[in-house]
Amino acid sequence: MSQENSNRNTYLISFFAALCMFLSAVEYAIPKPLPFMRIGLANLPILLSLHKMNKRSTLLLILLKIAGQGFISGTFFSYIFLFSAGGSFASGIAMIAVYALLGKTKLISFIGLSLAGSLANTTAQLVLARFILFGQNTRYIAPVLLVSGLITGAGLGIFANMFVSRSKWYASLPDAAPCGCTICGEITG
Repeated sequence: MSQENSNRNTYLISFFAALCMFLSAVEYAIPKPLPFMRIGLANLPILLSLHKMNKRSTLLLILLKIAGQGFISGTFFSYIFLFSAGGSFASGIAMIAVYALLGKTKLISFIGLSLAGSLANTTAQLVLARFILFGQNTRYIAPVLLVSGLITGAGLGIFANMFVSRSKWYASLPDAAPCGCTICGEITG
């Protein structure tokens, strides 16, 4: 990887990770009806990174988000952290996979990507809730989590679409390499 591409990648990861931490702190201040139920504001930088960073960099961003959220919320060694990490990994991997399949063809917007991430996040958290915390009673919270996840996922996707269409800063960033790897990034980046 060239020095310029390496610096750009480091800058983007650092910026998006800092934005994740800021949005986590904002989200932490918002009251939650359940400890692991969140709006998902800290997923916005991950959503935005899909167009601008390769898959490996986005996965690193997800790891930084998870660690940062654990530190900010003080839940690093609790079941809440496990729920957050499981949901974040599932969400991030789902968004990366859907973007890899449909994103380059412009067949899916940020709304669809966000909904895919939200559904994966909620599913992962319900599975964890079933086996770690609530057992069979998980079925009672599942509808609430699924509906709230779809609402917040759609809202986050709508916001991302609006942000991308209006942001001169975001438009000035080069897109990730067509195949998402770092080798092509050196050639085309």
